[in-house]
Amino acid sequence: MIKLQTSKSYIKEIRITYSDRNESLFVCIENAGRSKMAEAFGRSLGIDAISAGTVPAEKVNPVVVEAMKENGIELSESTPRNLDEKMIEEAGRIILMGCSIESVCPVVLLRKMKKKSEDWNIEDPKGKSIQKVREIRDEILRKVKMLKKEMD
Repeated sequence: MIKLQTSKSYIKEIRITYSDRNESLFVCIENAGRSKMAEAFGRSLGIDAISAGTVPAEKVNPVVVEAMKENGIELSESTPRNLDEKMIEEAGRIILMGCSIESVCPVVLLRKMKKKSEDWNIEDPKGKSIQKVREIRDEILRKVKMLKKEMD
């Protein structure tokens, strides 16, 4: 809920539903690679973006940090976040990064996501070479740019 002060000195409440929201939520299992890259690219392009994981890692994948640094984006201080119900409710769009989250995501969250989610089916950079992570990074950037175009 957003409260706006009007000129008549009273508060007018405006309720915003998820369909009115423009926030994009990028989800993967660990929130240490694909979803972090998508969030960072989204923000750099002016998208209201967040990311989360169903079973967050302790830190962002160092090879992902290196690959993103090559594009001028610093992720070394970023920490993986846990996906929660509030994130799902507030997101206008949920983008799954290609992981099988069904096995690690509570059923109640899966049901809430289903109505407004899509799957980009992007390869996991975990354990991959820097060259492969660059390819994954570039694919994510292409998709985020297409998302931005759709939103404009």
